[in-house]
Amino acid sequence: MKFYVKGALYAEVLLAVAILALAMVPATNALYAGLRSTDHFVDSTDEHFTLLGRMEALRAEPFAALDAAALVAGDNKVPTTYSDSPGPGRKLVYLARYDADNADMDDDPFTGVEADMLWLRVAIEGTDRGLETLVTP
Repeated sequence: MKFYVKGALYAEVLLAVAILALAMVPATNALYAGLRSTDHFVDSTDEHFTLLGRMEALRAEPFAALDAAALVAGDNKVPTTYSDSPGPGRKLVYLARYDADNADMDDDPFTGVEADMLWLRVAIEGTDRGLETLVTP
């Protein structure tokens, strides 16, 4: 059986407490960063499902109506009338005819377009968040 000197035992306990205290700083910082990112994740998820809902509502529209809006916009960088009115969280809707077969061989999907395919993008104004799809009749 070993006998410890009372002072040595206290020193060991004090050293262990100091090591634990030093280790708690990075652990606490990691927890704090994780808690902050949760709010960002919730916001991103809400925005994703908002965009997805708008996308599905547009896909339910008649193709002729979407095609007419694409012709009025005239360009894939101009928001259509399906976009929200100005305000926070505004969703922008872009429509353009799409060149799926690249028959003109210029590798630009928005020239030499076909009449039976539309490119659809829904995006949140001022962010890089958006969804894209192709729509056919």
